[in-house]
Amino acid sequence: MGELFTFFGLISHDKTFIYLTHMLLAAALALIVVRVATNNLQLVPKGAQNLMEAYISGVLQMGKDVMGEEAARRYVPLIATIGLFVFFANVIGIVPGFESPTAFLEFALTLAIVVFIYYNFEGIRRQGVVKYFKHFLGPVWWLYWLMLPIEIVSHFSRLISLSFRLFGNVKGDDMFLMVILMLAPWVLPLIPFALLTFMAFLQAFIFMMLTTVYIGSAIAVEEH
Repeated sequence: MGELFTFFGLISHDKTFIYLTHMLLAAALALIVVRVATNNLQLVPKGAQNLMEAYISGVLQMGKDVMGEEAARRYVPLIATIGLFVFFANVIGIVPGFESPTAFLEFALTLAIVVFIYYNFEGIRRQGVVKYFKHFLGPVWWLYWLMLPIEIVSHFSRLISLSFRLFGNVKGDDMFLMVILMLAPWVLPLIPFALLTFMAFLQAFIFMMLTTVYIGSAIAVEEH
């Protein structure tokens, strides 16, 4: 979005540079928050530690509901990291002078491809190649010819579901913010900023939830 002013744009107007710098900024913010929360761990949590423990507990509970406690504990580091990273990648675009890296299709698609490859790898590793891909054929042999292409398309459509949902919503939020700042540049639009913050959280939660569901369905494949 070259029409938006960004502080990093003062260094270079190159799209790739702006995208990479904001992506690294989002990663740095996530690391700083985790570092602050774990810097001085206490038996009775407070402040940042309390907030982080509540977040991890929520991610763990969501995982338990989808894949059971053992698997949830195994994958909670990945899922929680994705949630933090996507949240900060979304929310920095709300601050004037910065842009959400998730407003670039490259970011959302790359993250979706990583999730796609990982959950298929985990499904194969946990279930075995034959057992994992057998469920692509459906429950009855005479429908194999129909179910196989449907399942393949269904799995690849998850790339679109993950990437375009995130990209489209954040891109729309950035455009909405640009219009608000053009209409009221000298008055802090508190309600739109609060709404955009909520949307940043919501899109991170949806991406994290879909990742959990995809991993859970991949490792829970049973032989028909």
